[in-house]
Amino acid sequence: MRPTMRDIALRAGVSKTTVSFAINDPSRISEATYARVMAVVAELGYVPDPVARTLTTKRLGALGLLLPQPIHEALRNPYLCEIIRGIGRVCEEKELSLTMIPPIKGRIVEAARRAFVDGLITVGLGPDHEAVEFLRKRHIPFATIDGLESGMAYNVGIDDEKAACGLMRYILERGHRNLAILSLMPNALSPPEEGLSPVRDRRLAGFSRALSGIGLSLGSAGIRVIACEASFGAGERAISLLLAGAREGLSAIVAMSDAVALGACFACKRLGMSIPRDMSVAGFDDIPDALLAEPPLTTVRQPGVEKGAAAATTVLTLLAGGRAEHCLLETELLVRGSVGDPSPLGAGGRA
Repeated sequence: MRPTMRDIALRAGVSKTTVSFAINDPSRISEATYARVMAVVAELGYVPDPVARTLTTKRLGALGLLLPQPIHEALRNPYLCEIIRGIGRVCEEKELSLTMIPPIKGRIVEAARRAFVDGLITVGLGPDHEAVEFLRKRHIPFATIDGLESGMAYNVGIDDEKAACGLMRYILERGHRNLAILSLMPNALSPPEEGLSPVRDRRLAGFSRALSGIGLSLGSAGIRVIACEASFGAGERAISLLLAGAREGLSAIVAMSDAVALGACFACKRLGMSIPRDMSVAGFDDIPDALLAEPPLTTVRQPGVEKGAAAATTVLTLLAGGRAEHCLLETELLVRGSVGDPSPLGAGGRA
């Protein structure tokens, strides 16, 4: 017969309330009482009923991550995996589980409605997105990552425009004027129905600011902007198609994602091009593979793990009734071997 909390209370010589505290909130009893109760729990092999525990604690013991894409697509993005690592680290420390929640029928708001968690974290959603509005009206504790700071939601992010401007300025200072910018697609960090991406838009604004400093713009003849998903394969395909067509003068590729940049490097090498002699390539994120690339990838380091951890901590603070704040993390331009001066013969040229 399955042991009950009453059995534990009788064996340990305490009340059922004390047993409940030992299992659900040990801070409310002494260490000695906790140890005595848990010894009986182990002796009898008691396993708490999750439904009953939820009714008692008013908590499910889980945080939810609203994914911008189906799980199998979202996890192709190494940067998103870094965010999940950070959330997972906090969940482990707090003995919580993490539920990954993909869009339902392409709609994030529908996923939010069905989420069975204590609090939620969103990625790349602006304050006007319907899912954010839904969470706010339902008073569900939540935080956004790479969204927009507002009075409607607490956001964890970086200064994307400043970081992108610094990266582009470095590329331009090396003398590059014929560039391919591999931009995020609207649904890479934002749902298809929204059609917008705060991250993409801010980084394009940063690139534009740097270009304007030398009299160029995103619409200038030598600047190509190509949207692609944040994956290795997308970067490879985009550059393969570009280099198979008109590529005269192209000397540098600037990607909004390291995964895309590494895919672009692979495409260049497959076509017999040397990096950075024939083509310079830069990325954004500083995922682990960026340093292992040959040559190592010039990129912007943004703290993905720290973003995830900060967002999870924010949600837990709100759950506890505390006051949260927006969190702006630092970035760093990492100059490595994948960017050089333009080749005098253009893309793929050799003396």
